[in-house]
Amino acid sequence: MQDFLASSSPTRQDDHRYTWDVPDGWQQGRGAFGGLVLAALIRAFEAEQDRESEADGQALRALDATLCGPVLAQEAEITVELLRAGSNTTTLIARLTQEGTVRAHATALFGARRVDDGDWSDLEAPELGDWREASVAELQAPLAPTFTQHMQFRPLSGFPFSGAEQLAVTGWTRPKHPGEPRDAAYLAACMDAHWPAAFAKVTSPRPMATVTFSMQFPGTFDGLDPDAPLYFRSECPVARDGYMVEFRELWGEDGRLLALNQQTIAIIK
Repeated sequence: MQDFLASSSPTRQDDHRYTWDVPDGWQQGRGAFGGLVLAALIRAFEAEQDRESEADGQALRALDATLCGPVLAQEAEITVELLRAGSNTTTLIARLTQEGTVRAHATALFGARRVDDGDWSDLEAPELGDWREASVAELQAPLAPTFTQHMQFRPLSGFPFSGAEQLAVTGWTRPKHPGEPRDAAYLAACMDAHWPAAFAKVTSPRPMATVTFSMQFPGTFDGLDPDAPLYFRSECPVARDGYMVEFRELWGEDGRLLALNQQTIAIIK
């Protein structure tokens, strides 16, 4: 089984252009799982950003993406355009195309540390407990998408199709074969892997798909056990006309906040 790093790594062809052999077996419906697509875009962004001489010490701070259509298990082209490179921030955009159409589009903001006295978090940390005490869920087709064979889930609440009143999901997750390193692409995949919180409300399967994805990266992996899963928490407070807003979080096992995410999720008729 190909590991996550190899599966999500595009190959640079020339200035600003990359190709990605989208692997089979990572599907969510017709196309590749969104977290894998986002990871490939992030790796292309990082490769391009590393080529900018003024970008030393800048980390990925924010990613905004639109998943326009299914990314099929075949070659895709990723083009990256530099909008501006400065001493503090670098902004790039990327397009992933297949068969002459844009299937995903993203904007990335890289930034250096600006101050040493401006860190805080008012977000209430979850009560984590020991992830080893949470049972691994055995997800199988046809109820589970194909890509879930590559992920490990230890759900705690918000089980799919349980008819719960609260649209919230918690649990632990990680790729089964992550490869190295633990980075922003890894976070994007873990963030997108869990089922929509609305799945906890319904009592039978209903197709849904992420169409927009905004993510921030306030934490680092420094000192974390690389083999430990990440704690996932999500809620879906509002829906209208078949579009839902979902807020997601990822936490390290030591209680540090690693990433925040807001998605627009569409119900597919």
